[in-house]
Amino acid sequence: MIRERKPPPSVFDETCSARHALELIASKWTMLILPALAEGPMRNGALLRRIGGISQKMLTQTLKDLERNGLVIREDRQTVPPHVEYRLSEVGRSLSDTLAVLDRWAEQNFLELDAARERFDAR
Repeated sequence: MIRERKPPPSVFDETCSARHALELIASKWTMLILPALAEGPMRNGALLRRIGGISQKMLTQTLKDLERNGLVIREDRQTVPPHVEYRLSEVGRSLSDTLAVLDRWAEQNFLELDAARERFDAR
């Protein structure tokens, strides 16, 4: 009996659940939160201060998505006042290492991108 081999998963296939991962990763807030947490566990307020422009609502929502997908671990110390910290899981750390390369690329190339937009918009 010959078994039919399934093709490997591909993000180009609309049914591949890896697309969910890409959607999560493509969020600008994910791309900022994970590298911030790579510096070590942080509380909500520290993340708000570290990531300029993020609202409390968006931070909470993104952290919840990251926790749901196993990228971030939420630790509630059950104290009064409340003390909750967020840290990267192992898979979150591996993704953060990858995102750090993209962060550096953006920092090194933003001037060229800005100039290209200006040239385009001037036409």
